[in-house]
Amino acid sequence: MIQIISDSGTLYSQIDAKNKGLYVIPLNIIVDHKSYRDYDTISSTELLKMIDEKKVPSTSLPSVGERIDLYNSLTNQGDTVIDITIASGLSGAYQSAVLAKEECEHPEMVYVVNSQTLAGPMRAMVDQAYTMAKEGKSVDSILAMLSSSIQTEVSFLIPQDFSFLKRGGRVSSFEAVLGGILKLLPVMIRRKKKVSDESHLENFTLARTMKKAYTKMAEYMKEKGVGEGYYIFISHANNIDDALKAESYFKQRFPQSKIVVMPLSPAFITQGGPKCLAVQAIKIVQE
Repeated sequence: MIQIISDSGTLYSQIDAKNKGLYVIPLNIIVDHKSYRDYDTISSTELLKMIDEKKVPSTSLPSVGERIDLYNSLTNQGDTVIDITIASGLSGAYQSAVLAKEECEHPEMVYVVNSQTLAGPMRAMVDQAYTMAKEGKSVDSILAMLSSSIQTEVSFLIPQDFSFLKRGGRVSSFEAVLGGILKLLPVMIRRKKKVSDESHLENFTLARTMKKAYTKMAEYMKEKGVGEGYYIFISHANNIDDALKAESYFKQRFPQSKIVVMPLSPAFITQGGPKCLAVQAIKIVQE
């Protein structure tokens, strides 16, 4: 049997993942030297309350040992593991999973995939991998689906407070200062580095209104072929008003795509900051 593992980059809690038949290893959120497990021991509402109280959160990876134990548990019962991680460059989860594979008892039964994304598109790929595994599809066919789907993905982020991205090392100090002093909405885009499969965030455009920001994103998405068969995910950090406005806009621009609105997890709020909004698209490609 093929078992699908991921981390809370999918925006699944362990309980929700278990109910679906998936395995999720939560990221950690550190507040006042106390560690919480993403979704499982802290909610987004609880974290936002701490931020309102001027507490500064940070994130950390689960121990490599936790992954090794899960790999060993599954492979020792004869299962093959496909572990789909948050984009390398935005998180160290991929490198941690590779190390766990090398150290586990049956590395030949473990496949680690750098999703090159996170949140909505990552969930879509994990869900499809799980469906294919349940249907008895081969490891090669699942890996091929993941590889092809990754190439279709587009991700944007509209932060409201650049200090969160700066602390997490997701943007440069210059970009953080620029975003803080200009009375414009900065839109960040996830891009892959030219010399590796690592991802990073960089400035995409500046807009005077949210609608102008949506228009710029939609034009880029059209150029990249987003349309029929795509999922468009709108994820937010306690910003449902803007999320619903974005949903309405993108439904009009992409009527043949499926629009999904989702709240972000505590780990993503820690990185993107309160009120941030992510717009992402992906097409699940099967041979």
